[in-house]
Amino acid sequence: MTLPRLLPVAVALLGLACDPAANRVNRPNTPPPTPHQPNTDWELVWQDEFDGAAGTPPSSDRWVHDVGGHGWGNEQLEFNTDRTENTAHDGEGHLVITARQERYGNRDYTSGRIRTQGRYEPLYGRIEARIQLPVGRGIWPAFWMLGANIAAVDWPECGEIDIMEYRGQLPSILRGSLHGPGYSAGNNIGQEYVVSGKRLNEGFHIYAVEWEPDRIRWFLDDTMYMEVTPARLPAGARWVFDSPQFIILNVAVGGTFVGPVGRDTVFPQQMKVDYVRVYARPT
Repeated sequence: MTLPRLLPVAVALLGLACDPAANRVNRPNTPPPTPHQPNTDWELVWQDEFDGAAGTPPSSDRWVHDVGGHGWGNEQLEFNTDRTENTAHDGEGHLVITARQERYGNRDYTSGRIRTQGRYEPLYGRIEARIQLPVGRGIWPAFWMLGANIAAVDWPECGEIDIMEYRGQLPSILRGSLHGPGYSAGNNIGQEYVVSGKRLNEGFHIYAVEWEPDRIRWFLDDTMYMEVTPARLPAGARWVFDSPQFIILNVAVGGTFVGPVGRDTVFPQQMKVDYVRVYARPT
């Protein structure tokens, strides 16, 4: 079997970010967010600007759909499809992932989930996306990465980098997380960042990590709000972020991180992605 066919089984065991809603990781000794301008020596090596015609699916040269409705290890409520009703260009330079309230595949909701597995799997670099998030209790959008060796070593040994995840009922709070052996699920290494002013659903923001050997930094726009090195791992834990990872975009409905869907949550809910770009250091 190919890696793309194996992934849904593996992800069903690991889940998406696997952090119970009541188990936020707040590190008292973490320095406050600081303004940061990305280094000028990064060079663009991969991108999707989502300039396709309205109603067309994302490029099959860049993305693969995850299809299924088994809960993804997190008690998620949606069935992820490869339909353009759930994942499509809007004709205005965006890819739109739409969660809908509809009966499909023995589920009450549908949504989309796409990945670059087998298409593009970077090792290190600045990985960023410009995104406008949805809003509503029980809506769980994410921009994240998994180790390309997941079929061989399983999760969490493959490593998981959550560049951005967010609870739709808390639209001013962003979370970044790192999962590996000995620091996964509710025991991940992560941090929440509270924004001031406009909420995250009210406009586009750039979510990014700068991933280097022995160091990963998380950013919202030009602000770095978390940095993790092997020194922050639990005693005896291994750093597993030295092999390629693939990129994932999705919108989950319900699940352990966000809880049930609110009665006042209005569907459809949409995550708009302006672009995904990967930068590398010149060699």
